Amino acid sequence: MNLSLYLLTVLIWGTTWIALKLQLGVVAIPVSIVYRFALAGVILFVILLLTRRLQPMGRRGHAICLAQGVCLFCVNFMCFLTASQWVASGLIAVVFSTATLWNALNARLFFGQKIASNVIGGGALGLVGLGLLFWPELSHHQASRETLYGLGLALLGTLCFSAGNMLSSLQQKAGLKPMTTNAWGMVYGASLLAVYCLARGIPFAMQWDARYVGSLLYLVIPGSVIGFTAYLTLVGRMGPERAAYCTVLFPLVALNVSAFAEGYQWTTPALFGLLAVMAGNVLVFRKARATVHMPARCLTRGAER
Repeated sequence: MNLSLYLLTVLIWGTTWIALKLQLGVVAIPVSIVYRFALAGVILFVILLLTRRLQPMGRRGHAICLAQGVCLFCVNFMCFLTASQWVASGLIAVVFSTATLWNALNARLFFGQKIASNVIGGGALGLVGLGLLFWPELSHHQASRETLYGLGLALLGTLCFSAGNMLSSLQQKAGLKPMTTNAWGMVYGASLLAVYCLARGIPFAMQWDARYVGSLLYLVIPGSVIGFTAYLTLVGRMGPERAAYCTVLFPLVALNVSAFAEGYQWTTPALFGLLAVMAGNVLVFRKARATVHMPARCLTRGAER
């Protein structure tokens, strides 16, 4: 089950970059994010109500969902989409992939979890591999004030993503499942961003063509409803540090899609980078098999209490 969720997350998030690219145009970036998560939240609520799986929450649960919405479904995407205006996508992918290490550090800081050496080693090896994969792009990237600003936004987006992981883990330890917390979090995040758009006078335009509508639906259903549910379920089952290794792997899917759709050329450093990422993946999960279900049992016991 964990492997299926892991592969599903990698495949979905490895292809959503195409849909994000197709979103750029008439509709402003924050408005597109509002459309995406408002629709995804409504769909999740409909599914939960029809299946009678919507869990009740107290004030504390709603407060954490609000914070999760800000981190995962609002600020995170605003940072990365804004940074992409000044920083090469490959460099942003490298920054985002540090989520593996940030999650390990935050899990230690907030939950007192021991940082496994294989997780740190595998994450570091994965980052080296990504650096090799994107070396041609990184080596020709010129530094400027905009570059530093974009890198700062990319780092802030990664930290928000990691914070959202911690909040989801906290909710799951209280017995709340990702579908319920995601539904509320997406609605909260979209609502806050909508208020921001109204305050800034950003028009809620709509582009009624197959390109925009098709990419929006892909981001809403596979990218958000399925992708975030699968990923945050992994956070609860495997721990945030191991689950975040998806962020190292999904750029590889994006590169292969780019090779097919945009003529990306594989180089010798890129092939070595691919081997390094694969080796890091094996290292991360080598010691995880015996303990991967322990967090789930702990969550179940916590829910029973």
